[in-house]
Amino acid sequence: MLAGKKVVVIGGSSGIGLSTAELAKREGAEVFIASRNADCLSAVAGKLGVKAIPADVTSDESIASLFRSCGPVDHVVVTAAQLRTGPFKTVAMEDVRATMESKFWGAWRVARSAEIRAGGSLTLVSGYLSIRPRPNSAIVGAANGALESLARSLALELAPVRVNAVSPGIIDTPIRAAMPEQARRDMLAKTAAALPVGRVGTGEDIARQILAFMTIGFATGSIVYLDGGALIT
Repeated sequence: MLAGKKVVVIGGSSGIGLSTAELAKREGAEVFIASRNADCLSAVAGKLGVKAIPADVTSDESIASLFRSCGPVDHVVVTAAQLRTGPFKTVAMEDVRATMESKFWGAWRVARSAEIRAGGSLTLVSGYLSIRPRPNSAIVGAANGALESLARSLALELAPVRVNAVSPGIIDTPIRAAMPEQARRDMLAKTAAALPVGRVGTGEDIARQILAFMTIGFATGSIVYLDGGALIT
């Protein structure tokens, strides 16, 4: 159902964004991927056979330039975010501002700059900390909650463009690569054992929901929580 459609994935060089770009390409879309890491972006684009445009979600001009290059598009996905967090009383204000600048204001910039055709879609990626907070992550939960509220508001303001959000739980993506390998494996195994589905999520799990938002014309203003059952345990 995406044959002939133009899809832009911001944050498409790794993780959920990369899985979304791969899946959209397989479904016949013309895919553009964007991220601020130009070297990684170029390598991924060559491998997938998609188009790459370096872009930084924290820059008004960078995002405006991205969409001038793309022209009118059918579907836009925002997965890009650089998150900095820590204990509420001690985390640096510079870090919490940077998190909002990237995760929330980045999506805001994309929504303002993208020229999405009528009936197309914008999908934002938040995270289940919005409704299931954890210690040392207040700013991330707040940014996620703000994104979900923004998606609902934009579903009205941008109609007939459809706007939705997907809120993942624990996903095994390269964002966790900075952890020591054994600690990462232990954390994922512990998480999997506590979930009704018995495993953590993959990038493709979330990508499939994002493509559903692209192709289900009745979906707008929706927030879907994909967490393996974490919210009911």
